[in-house]
Amino acid sequence: MLLRLTLPSARKKSDDAISVGENIAVTGTQSGQVRGYIHKGIFTYKGIPYGKAERFQPAEKLAPWKGIRSSLTYGAVCPIDATTSVNDEMEFPFHHDWGFPNEDCLKLNVWTPGISDQKKRPVMVWLHGGGYTAGSSIELPSYDGENLSRKGDVVVVSINHRLNVLGFLDLSAYGDKYKSSANVGIMDIVTALQWVKDNIGQFGGDPDNVTIFGQSGGGGKVNTLLSAPSAKGLFQKAIVESGSYAGKFMDAAISKRIGAAILDELHFQPSQVDSLQHISYERLNAAGKRALSKVQAEMKAEGKSVWMFGLNWEPSNDGTFLPYQLDDPKVLEISKNVPVLLGSTKNEFFASIINPAIRNYSMDDVKRDLKKKYGDKADTYIAAVNKAYPNTTKPSDYMDIDLTLFRPGVLWQADRKTKFGGAPVYMYMFGFQSPVFDGRFKAIHCMDIPFEFDNIARCEEMTGGGKEAYKLADKMSQAWINFATTGDPNAKGLPNWPKYTADNGALMYFDIKPEIKYHHDKELLDMQAAVK
Repeated sequence: MLLRLTLPSARKKSDDAISVGENIAVTGTQSGQVRGYIHKGIFTYKGIPYGKAERFQPAEKLAPWKGIRSSLTYGAVCPIDATTSVNDEMEFPFHHDWGFPNEDCLKLNVWTPGISDQKKRPVMVWLHGGGYTAGSSIELPSYDGENLSRKGDVVVVSINHRLNVLGFLDLSAYGDKYKSSANVGIMDIVTALQWVKDNIGQFGGDPDNVTIFGQSGGGGKVNTLLSAPSAKGLFQKAIVESGSYAGKFMDAAISKRIGAAILDELHFQPSQVDSLQHISYERLNAAGKRALSKVQAEMKAEGKSVWMFGLNWEPSNDGTFLPYQLDDPKVLEISKNVPVLLGSTKNEFFASIINPAIRNYSMDDVKRDLKKKYGDKADTYIAAVNKAYPNTTKPSDYMDIDLTLFRPGVLWQADRKTKFGGAPVYMYMFGFQSPVFDGRFKAIHCMDIPFEFDNIARCEEMTGGGKEAYKLADKMSQAWINFATTGDPNAKGLPNWPKYTADNGALMYFDIKPEIKYHHDKELLDMQAAVK
């Protein structure tokens, strides 16, 4: 039973933008009462614990606490590789906040227009990017949920969970105690979603209208949850942003091999596996990286394929928590009734951000490089770009379109779900070209997040903060809100957004003037597929 309020929580009459005090923004959870603050009408709670866990063990519910827990600042983030230097120009648009690390990182944040008011608002649960190795709920300023909550009268939740060696080290070969260790990082998210189901009503949310959404690794986590039987029913809609890049989970044989390799790296016998629970994170993490490199080298020597980004920590097809591979029809059955909105950015990890020399290419330079890839079809490729993207102007634009990873993954996922039947799929592509730094960042990976969260003002270094950015964010964030509310993203100011099918190839292209496109880049994708 939820612990009920004993203190008043209404905002005191004040002209101040922020209200915080002993008796302000107090509400209850199953574990005890929490106190947040109110900023411009939005009740905000940060760092609320949603579970506890021993290293490599599944999370458990918290024991009740006494009194009122202050929840004013972000909680600990999962330890990751320490950042000791950054690329100055690349860091400028992202503006990372690394937070403070602690293995006790099962914390979440809530933004809501009202508490204990008997309203049932749609709930949007954000899963951060960073693959399965890095990131947090506070890593980027675009993740702040206040504006989205205010605009849509929705409850926004973001979470931290275990990552890297802490979340995905498979020790299941060493006893029942570690049977779930390969996927505890994703199991943490299920625990957080269970917390939402049990508690979000006290924060003005509807536990039966929950949307999970995430970008990059966060989008991958959304797809993983769509495949997890234990997560079924904890959310009703899903948004995958630049996260449809993985076609399968790690095979259990490989994850167990990595587990064995980490014991070897630390010179532990199998009987000493419990020692891994007590060594420092720094030592464990270093051994984990050596183990990944070792197994990857062995796999290459055996002629086995390794993903393009290399062997890394990720969910494992363990036969229990994740019983099926992503291409198994049984996965589609689990999420058959969940509407999905998915897409990517036009440029993602584009060529001229990796090789800055391309920024200054002439068209002759472009044709030279394209001929190396496409041979006598280089001119055909250029014509196909002009057809798909009529506003192409810079020579580098012809080189900078994502055709190899994210965009094909979006189509693969969408085609499988629509052909299987069930709830609809809506597709988008984000094409807005950031004007920042002479336009060098284009529609880079993560560029869409400030627009979806209506956070242009918080992210001027990335978006430019111009009027066109605000106009697009107004439309795009409303589409996300509408999808979370009803399962349909159609919104005022946008052209009619049809459901995607493999036949119509329909997507919403988000740019200064959003438009619907149909199979607009098929010729480009076919050319790319032919040269693999």
